[in-house]
Amino acid sequence: MIEEIILIQQLKNKQTQDKAFRELMSLYKERLYWHIRKIVISHDDTDDVLQNTFVKVYRNISNFKGDSKLYSWMYRIATNEAITFINKRAKDRKVDLNEMQYQMAENLHADVYFDGNEIQIQLQKAIASLPQKQQLVFNMKYFDDMKYKDISEILDTSVGALKASYHHAVKKIEATLKQT
Repeated sequence: MIEEIILIQQLKNKQTQDKAFRELMSLYKERLYWHIRKIVISHDDTDDVLQNTFVKVYRNISNFKGDSKLYSWMYRIATNEAITFINKRAKDRKVDLNEMQYQMAENLHADVYFDGNEIQIQLQKAIASLPQKQQLVFNMKYFDDMKYKDISEILDTSVGALKASYHHAVKKIEATLKQT
């Protein structure tokens, strides 16, 4: 915690900001990449969203109040950037959000950076069929093994609602996978 406080102070200080930001990127780049990748699915799109996320973090670090962990604040930015990206892509292609997410999961076969097998593709399709909030909760809890308290900070939702969303997501995924 003390290290985070020092890092935040360095990020807010113009003289140490660039060095501190490189350290911040080093600490969180991979975790944020995989968080975003689970939402937007494509490697190239993930890189774009990750870059936008770090730009927003850099521009807005002075507004960070410390009400939550720096990590949670950055995850919230990354989540919002990824959702904005998907919504914009769906709007540009004139399809609804669920159709857009299903198309993205379908394209995993062609993604040279995806090395999963058919079962993993079926899982991604099942996740893509969930409502967006359930997708986010499922990914953060199941894949990232995040605590409900942390997810609550990121998504600004109560722990009880998150537990219910996760439970419903698991049941829907199980049902979808049994059908395939």
